[in-house]
Amino acid sequence: MNNSNALKRSVDSTPDMQRTLIDITPRITPNMAVWPGDTPVSREVLCDLEHGATVTLSTLRTTVHLGAHADGANHYGRDARAIDAMPLDRYIGACHVVHARASRRVGGSRVGIADLDTPLDAMHHPRVLVHTGTFPDFTAWNSDFAALEPALVDALADRGVFLIGIDTPSVDVQESKDLAAHTRFLARDVSILEGLRLDAVASGEYELIALPLPLVGFDASPVRAVLRSLA
Repeated sequence: MNNSNALKRSVDSTPDMQRTLIDITPRITPNMAVWPGDTPVSREVLCDLEHGATVTLSTLRTTVHLGAHADGANHYGRDARAIDAMPLDRYIGACHVVHARASRRVGGSRVGIADLDTPLDAMHHPRVLVHTGTFPDFTAWNSDFAALEPALVDALADRGVFLIGIDTPSVDVQESKDLAAHTRFLARDVSILEGLRLDAVASGEYELIALPLPLVGFDASPVRAVLRSLA
């Protein structure tokens, strides 16, 4: 099976319950790009079956904002909830995947309501994942990725959306100083998923499963993000 593409397979044993599973998590390798200045992935092997040990045992060191990850509100809000205190049910359930007209440009661009291929009034699920296509290679950092317009966050929140995901490293452009989108996420109590791999996912309705680890006090957690067809 080619892990570089979205993984699709039948997950239920009975024919009438078969649904497609789509892996939207980038592969985690030592050459995965992380935010400039953040901690890259490294693995220290403490003991190894190949060298005569009774088990293989290793230590992982990396940023918690790794690849597909969920932000705790304390990442961008003083005295806000850490990732272990975020409502778990936000990260599992029905969602819309929408494609946006977005471009890579110096300083980054922002996706607004008019850029989405799905009208707001057609969205009835409380989770929305936005495909921009502006961060195409998780092993090669590009600073010109697209982010979200603060007004889009508000418009989705007005429709009852409580989680928004994106296929770039941040909901704000890299050089943002005021973190305008993050500010609206905090004000509207909307949760953030970043770093999703949505290049092989068509617009439509899915079930999202992207549970964060209960890392007490931490500002984020990597997730294994997958989508399942609703039928």
